[in-house]
Amino acid sequence: MSLIKSISGIRGTIGGPVGEGLTPVDVVKFTYAYVATLPSRVAKPQDRKYKVVVGRDARISGEMVEQLVCGTLIACGVDVVKCGYASTPTTELAVRYAQADGGIIITASHNPRQWNALKLLNEQGEFLTAAQGQQILDLADSGKFDFAQVDELGKITEHDFTDEHIQDVLNLEAVDVEAIRNAHFKVALDSINSVGGIIMPRLLKALGVECKQLFGDVTGDFAHNPEPLPKNLVELSRVVKEEHCDLGISVDPDVDRLAFICENGEPFVEEYTLVSVADYLLERAEKQGLKNMATVSNLSSSRALRDVTEAHGGVYYAAAVGEVNVTTKMHEVNALIGGEGNGGVIYPASHCGRDAMVGVALFLSQLAHKGLSASEYKKTLPQYYIAKNRIDLSDSSVIDKILDSLKEHFKNEKINTIDGVKIDFEKSRSWVHLRKSNTEPIIRVYSEAPTEEEATRLGEEVVKLAYSIINQ
Repeated sequence: MSLIKSISGIRGTIGGPVGEGLTPVDVVKFTYAYVATLPSRVAKPQDRKYKVVVGRDARISGEMVEQLVCGTLIACGVDVVKCGYASTPTTELAVRYAQADGGIIITASHNPRQWNALKLLNEQGEFLTAAQGQQILDLADSGKFDFAQVDELGKITEHDFTDEHIQDVLNLEAVDVEAIRNAHFKVALDSINSVGGIIMPRLLKALGVECKQLFGDVTGDFAHNPEPLPKNLVELSRVVKEEHCDLGISVDPDVDRLAFICENGEPFVEEYTLVSVADYLLERAEKQGLKNMATVSNLSSSRALRDVTEAHGGVYYAAAVGEVNVTTKMHEVNALIGGEGNGGVIYPASHCGRDAMVGVALFLSQLAHKGLSASEYKKTLPQYYIAKNRIDLSDSSVIDKILDSLKEHFKNEKINTIDGVKIDFEKSRSWVHLRKSNTEPIIRVYSEAPTEEEATRLGEEVVKLAYSIINQ
């Protein structure tokens, strides 16, 4: 597998020759380029010692990559605050806690065990802008490196920020700790043998929630495919039913994505993680007469967020796919809540990054206030279904032709082109979104409608139309 480079970092499989995955050479090059382009360092290159936070998930290659990253930072004359095992949101917050100039998260998120990656943060603990990311990519490929002299080398300190993160969640005004404790919830937790097995049980205990833990050993040897999708959560569903739990909770290896299983063993559906949390916060804001009622998600996320937002008198905004694009739009509109349909909840009152801990605390607050089971509560939300397809191409040069032709074909519908082409069919409350892949000659096609049959049919019709355009 080739190394995948993007504005948010680099990722690839571990092992093999240079150019066929994420190698030690790549780690050093990109860590150096990141340090050299730190915004604070570029602005005032010699005024002080610089500091970078480093955290990692539990995947098997993590320690090796961590040593390379920390060694390179020291060689660049940068002090390192090493968090060790830490969730992605914990590392993001640690940048602020440590008053650091940036952070590097060593995680391949939901990718399988052979993958690893570097995710790069600015001084606010948020992902870099597209321009900053491109600057790093360009410098890493230039081969121009200039390391510190021996008397200017950095040093390492170690600090576990888990407790600070948990306390921050408990301190959030919208998290009703008392209501959660009084509800006496029992949950099953699938932490996929990674860092969720450290922080999630401690948070749940602090909230007074009884926790039955699955795959809690922090070994990085994932017990199943780590993406929190229903097909990978069969064991969690079984345990929820057999143990008579109120809820099943699943997180990915770096704990920034969150999915729930209802008390009956059925998926709450990953798309509805954000929708349910937004419903809680919007209702709360509406009762308090707050004016900050904006929500944001990406173009491929469910229309249910828009429906819920408008039902509470708020305003919904769409962003291009990618966490940094969502957070940029959230800053722009001063959003109350935002995120992605993949189970990513971003709550600015905490920080502008996906955070499963915040998501769990807000969701449990909602259940406690509603007095409903998870499945009963799900029925109160707008019901939609998403179908996923792809258009495989032998030549990526025809992608623009396809997208332009589809825009013309559906010109009488509402069309958004900030990220590929999204076509909204307002009368049927359905949409289809086409995006080209950055790594292979395919177009991803997501479609949503009020029924599963309609969503499937819409996606298939657009795919068929796209292939007919190719053959013209």
